[in-house]
Amino acid sequence: MPDRAHLTFALTLHDAVAPDRTRNACWSPYSVASALGMTAQAARGETAAELVALLGADHAEVLKGAAVGDDAEFAVANTLWAWEELPLVEGFLTDLAGWPGANARSAPFANDPEGSRKLINADVAETTRGLIPELLAAGAITSDTVATLVNALYLKCAWIEEFPEHDTADLPFRGAGNVATMRREGNLRYARRDGWQAVAMPARGGVEAVVLLPDDELGGTGGVPEVLEALEFERIELFLPKLDLSVNTSLAESLRQVGVRAVFSRADADLTGLSPDPRLYVDDVVHEAVLRLDEQGFEGAAATAVVMRMTSFVPVEAARTVRVDRPYLLLVRHATTGAIFFLAQVAKP
Repeated sequence: MPDRAHLTFALTLHDAVAPDRTRNACWSPYSVASALGMTAQAARGETAAELVALLGADHAEVLKGAAVGDDAEFAVANTLWAWEELPLVEGFLTDLAGWPGANARSAPFANDPEGSRKLINADVAETTRGLIPELLAAGAITSDTVATLVNALYLKCAWIEEFPEHDTADLPFRGAGNVATMRREGNLRYARRDGWQAVAMPARGGVEAVVLLPDDELGGTGGVPEVLEALEFERIELFLPKLDLSVNTSLAESLRQVGVRAVFSRADADLTGLSPDPRLYVDDVVHEAVLRLDEQGFEGAAATAVVMRMTSFVPVEAARTVRVDRPYLLLVRHATTGAIFFLAQVAKP
């Protein structure tokens, strides 16, 4: 059964990341939780407690259990980039090795911060198949950067049943005029609860995409867990816009809003699980996500960098029609564990 705590984390942080429901947003709960999960392993005391309170106690097991099948393309890297002269705790490196795609690499942060930035970006670009060529913008790495924890993710899945291309047409979408909208009819899991309709579309690799369509305006995420838990097979005629989103953002302020504060404090941060040097703190958490959805399936990539510095099928029946013609949410998740690879807020496709 999908993990409720991971969903709560995703919805809680989404409300902070995308408070303006009239704007597009896209991010990867899987990627962010991976980077923060590694940070939690580096943290001690209140710093660790705040991160675990947000992520949920079983966050690592959910993420590590979200294995995508061989009939889809999936790549993940969890990398510690550390300054050559930063002393590291051996236990952290042991813990890091348990994460998918784990690696520990050195970077000349003090002597060549720009070269270090390019090194990290190149590694992210390789994992994400070029969809994220520059996660860290110029100036994101400085001479006082001593470590960066980076998660990078790439996922490409085909639908179990494709949308017929000849059925795609320009149809109205509230607030965005006419947009290219796909159509298919079939037996899909569907539910209607608490002001939401949900339709789950199965894809290869044990992945599914779930449209969360509000009855009226897109507002808060209350009721989303209940509608997801009520999904049952039904004959559905689904109209769904094609999608191409790309968003790069800092998550530091959003994380502070949801209770993760100590790790950003020069005075209070405790990252002695990574290094015995007590001066480490997190300066920023940078995130980028790309999500493309069409008749054949979807492709997405995401990356998160935690930048640390030192102080200083059923019988055929009449189909229910679901027209996704107004702002909605979209989850791309691992069907078994519920690990959310992508969470998109679509105001204008």
